[in-house]
Amino acid sequence: MTVPDTVFTEEQLVQARAGLRDGDAHDVIAWALERFPADRRVVVTGLQAEGVVVADMAIALDPSVRVLTIDTGRLPEATHRYLDTLRDHWGRGIEVIHPDSDEIQSFTSEHGANAFYASAQRRLDCCHLRKVAPLERALLDVDCWLSGLRRGQSAQRAGAEVLEIDDRHRNIAKVNPLARWSGETVRGYLREHAVPAHPLYAEGYTSIGCAPCTRAVSAGEHPRAGRWWWERGVDKECGIHALPVVVPLAAAS
Repeated sequence: MTVPDTVFTEEQLVQARAGLRDGDAHDVIAWALERFPADRRVVVTGLQAEGVVVADMAIALDPSVRVLTIDTGRLPEATHRYLDTLRDHWGRGIEVIHPDSDEIQSFTSEHGANAFYASAQRRLDCCHLRKVAPLERALLDVDCWLSGLRRGQSAQRAGAEVLEIDDRHRNIAKVNPLARWSGETVRGYLREHAVPAHPLYAEGYTSIGCAPCTRAVSAGEHPRAGRWWWERGVDKECGIHALPVVVPLAAAS
């Protein structure tokens, strides 16, 4: 992979990964905040536990660090209330970006407000307009973004590195400080540091996205089973962290 000199050379990438291999999440975040100028780095969170942990650690190191989330236009009301809770907890603002209203109007006019139920492709189109494209625009002016991605979240994320080159976003740096963490470690951090958790976790949700596309899970279900639960043969991804693969129904059955 060719990496622009403005972010990393291949040699720098290898050296940086080696230096971070044994570091804890705090060390990884501290490295990223020091390595990249304040206006060229951002913490991105969907307000789930992992991203909130990364944001909390980053704010402790740099109270003015940029923290960004996406309001897709279909979020649960509980998520909006939680965003206010976090603003109060941290005593600071959180950047909120939105999808392009013209693109959403065109899509819903042609396909309907709930087109994501019609087919996997319509769902992926909706995710792209409401999540992926807004993030792409937000990352145009940064060299590094920090996420709450964990290897244990899904098979598609099992190979996540603590430091990656994001070839979907201009080859900028993507830092996943919690890549090696377990879900229990994430929950333990929130308890230990008295960081408020999203209220939907208490109602049986284990992965929280848009209201129509997220439900609580039952005992024994995979933590991401509540995302797009009506689909078969499609990766439980929106496209922000991985390109979802649609498997023909005949092959998926």
